[in-house]
Amino acid sequence: MNDRDRQAITVIPPTHPLRGRVAPPGSKSITNRVLLLAALAKGTSHLTGALKSDDTRYMAEALRAMGVTIAEPDETSFIVTGDGRLRAPAAPLFLGNAGTATRFLTAAAALVDGQVVIDGDAHMRKRPIGPLLTALRSLGIDASSETGCPPVTIRGTGGFAAGRVEIDGGLSSQYVSALLMMAACGSGPVDIVLAGDDIGARGYIELTLAAMAAFGARVEQSASSWRVAPTGYRAVDFAIEPDASAATYLWAAEVLTGGAIDLGVPATAFTQPDARAYELIASFPHLPAVIDGSQMQDAVPTLAVLAAFNETPVRFTGIANLRVKECDRVAALAVGLSEISPGLGREEGDDLLVASDPSLAGRTLPASIDTRADHRMAMSFALAGLKVHGITILESDCVAKTYPGYWWALGSLGVALEGDVPEQA
Repeated sequence: MNDRDRQAITVIPPTHPLRGRVAPPGSKSITNRVLLLAALAKGTSHLTGALKSDDTRYMAEALRAMGVTIAEPDETSFIVTGDGRLRAPAAPLFLGNAGTATRFLTAAAALVDGQVVIDGDAHMRKRPIGPLLTALRSLGIDASSETGCPPVTIRGTGGFAAGRVEIDGGLSSQYVSALLMMAACGSGPVDIVLAGDDIGARGYIELTLAAMAAFGARVEQSASSWRVAPTGYRAVDFAIEPDASAATYLWAAEVLTGGAIDLGVPATAFTQPDARAYELIASFPHLPAVIDGSQMQDAVPTLAVLAAFNETPVRFTGIANLRVKECDRVAALAVGLSEISPGLGREEGDDLLVASDPSLAGRTLPASIDTRADHRMAMSFALAGLKVHGITILESDCVAKTYPGYWWALGSLGVALEGDVPEQA
């Protein structure tokens, strides 16, 4: 038995609609943004409703290593105290496979007087960061990587001058967000300009700008550029909304079983881009023939598994960026779907075609899903187990990256699970 097999969960299809109340965890995207902003602020910030998961722990530990005081009084709060400066850590910062933490801290390290090495696990070492390093160098910052992926080395001088920087945001909007958050701590205004028209998920930049404004930053924006004033940040109290990406699994579980799951917050209250998936999920089993996933990328795995049971086939477009996430999600989805039923998922260029088949429901189709240690693969393919007998999720513990309580949440709704089900803390 290999390591991957040691952590496996088989989902038993429920015989009843899923009903109950489940509170999704706090937003990972917002938590990691405001942790950094609070660390760069002068004073003490109270962050409530936060996500406590692998990704946010990596961010908090890295900030502590850079001289920021972070207390955790309960399971959903951080108290962050800083003096507006980051110090050079005594050792390289290890950030696992946390993309937000890696990209954001790579830019923020330019504010350090000294050397910062940022590294990650084997998966993170395959995720590109070259466009961000190129942008940083154009501002006179010493930023390097031998492979164009982590590990990266930043040799900071304690700050940087005003200037203009172009950034290719086609691979990831996180590059733009990283520069925006760093720029408010410069010695003068910084103009950030998109190189080209493509950008990852623009909604996440709006999320960044809203968080920056809450901490006192001033940004002027046009269609393809931003001017960031050198305001620095002030400490504030900040309430973090629930995670919309996590909510998509519960919305999908509800429609797949004809149930009613109360998340404690309406879909319209979310400001995160993935909340756009709600209307699509609500249209099941009549999903549209073509779904553009470019602006709700983390919701695509949920929608793709849901599409397996749709009345008609679904093509997912605008998802090339999913190839450079925690794994190649386009390939992983195609392979995983076809593991359930041959030809159910197929790659066509960078598109994903799901050959929907409602008759799959109720059948026994033993399939061991290779999650590739990707939390979104684990959580989305668990949804297939609500309709098909024999779905086993390998590396099931990878959900700890963003939703440690995912298996408990399904169990609380009456879903039977077999295998390495974690005990609830």
